[in-house]
Amino acid sequence: MTPFDAELNGDTLREECGVFGIMQHPDAAALTVLGLHALQHRGQEAAGIVSFDGRQFHTERHVGLIGDQFSDSSVIERLKGERAIGHTRYSTAGDTGLRNVQPLFAEFAGGGFAVGHNGNLTNARTLQRALQEKGSIFQSNSDTETIIHLIATSRKVALIDRLIDALLQIEGAYAIVALSEKKLIGCRDPLGVRPLVLGRLDDAYILASETCALDIIGADYVRDIEPGELVIITEDGLESQWPFAPARPRFCVFEYVYFARPDSVVDGRNVYTVRKQIGAELARESPVEADIVVPVPDSGTPAAIGYAQAAGLPFELGIIRNHYVGRTFIEPTDAIRHMGVKLKHNPNQHLLKGKRVVLIDDSIVRGTTSLKIVEMVRNAGAAEVHMRIASPPTRNSCFYGVDTPEKTKLLASRMSVEDMAAHIKVDSLAFLSMDGLYRAAGEEGRNPVRPQYCDACFSGEYPTRLTDQQALESETTVSLLAEAG
Repeated sequence: MTPFDAELNGDTLREECGVFGIMQHPDAAALTVLGLHALQHRGQEAAGIVSFDGRQFHTERHVGLIGDQFSDSSVIERLKGERAIGHTRYSTAGDTGLRNVQPLFAEFAGGGFAVGHNGNLTNARTLQRALQEKGSIFQSNSDTETIIHLIATSRKVALIDRLIDALLQIEGAYAIVALSEKKLIGCRDPLGVRPLVLGRLDDAYILASETCALDIIGADYVRDIEPGELVIITEDGLESQWPFAPARPRFCVFEYVYFARPDSVVDGRNVYTVRKQIGAELARESPVEADIVVPVPDSGTPAAIGYAQAAGLPFELGIIRNHYVGRTFIEPTDAIRHMGVKLKHNPNQHLLKGKRVVLIDDSIVRGTTSLKIVEMVRNAGAAEVHMRIASPPTRNSCFYGVDTPEKTKLLASRMSVEDMAAHIKVDSLAFLSMDGLYRAAGEEGRNPVRPQYCDACFSGEYPTRLTDQQALESETTVSLLAEAG
């Protein structure tokens, strides 16, 4: 990636990953490709599929988009069998190379096993070190491989018992799909931070990160996999096990704000509807005299519709997004780099000129994109620019599968709202309150003692231990003290 691309893509919260699995369907591989197409928004770096034909496993793993890498019919033909799992990836743990592309596959003494997961293990580094000291050799730096090594070194006999033994040792957030010679397996972490749903297409069971992956193949949504539930699907049907101690669910509230597709139903709620309600809450909390409401496309659009309806203001597409921007081959000068935002967004000057504009966006991360968007709208002739953000200030890094900058690079972690407004050069700036976000998601408000969702990126209250992060901070402290001494 060139410096130009980094500037275009580095000021947003990046999606985690998407998983898909299907059992007992003659077109398993082709349906997995379609399912991954629907989940492409959750990861655009790489994708992989593993299938099983009753005798052997078949694997295809590629760097790039689903449509670019899996559209050739010969790829589908190589993925034989009536069961398969797939994964589309954005790297939050491990680099982008092919060795980290999931699903990962291993041959155990009892047979082959493939696994892919969405989320992030917060003690993977600690576990890897312990496993390496005992002789394990890692082929990747993906946290998913930790699960494979824990299964391989388990003293349990049955595969499911070995998998459970591994899961009881890991911490963090995960939605897992796995494939053995006889089973399709799905599991969510005990807090249910990351989503996973169950579907049905004729006699085939399906696991997927979101319901939009079921819609694309004409499958029926059955239910969510529950937090802490392990589902085992065989030719005889489905059974559930509950290997973890009971815990209060803490689903990731940012799935509603940004990550999930608007047409998906996650945790029982339609994402588009929640985002419109977020906009309505924002309008009630932070009204402003204005002429038009304009979304920063595309993630700000549903909230902008909700804001406009609640405020009684016209909704207008004052910024047009170019959906066909890829990685540029240009190595730009400073003057060309300054134009970079226009590769993705261009102002609709006819609508903006002379208007008091309310800009709606989902979040502010580093603030660099917001600054350029505001400047672009002002240059198009807007009389005033007011920005409203459809989430609370993002002050903390995520360690559960979302790629966020380190805390010191988050604008809200080092500036007040007033200072942020001055920095991005808006006439006013306001964020949705935490209670407003919870109300939009169907709650009366946020329970300060027992929060209903994971909102650590806003509150700093992490629902699990951050073993690796705490170890890293301790190592850094020791290193700094040594240098000072």
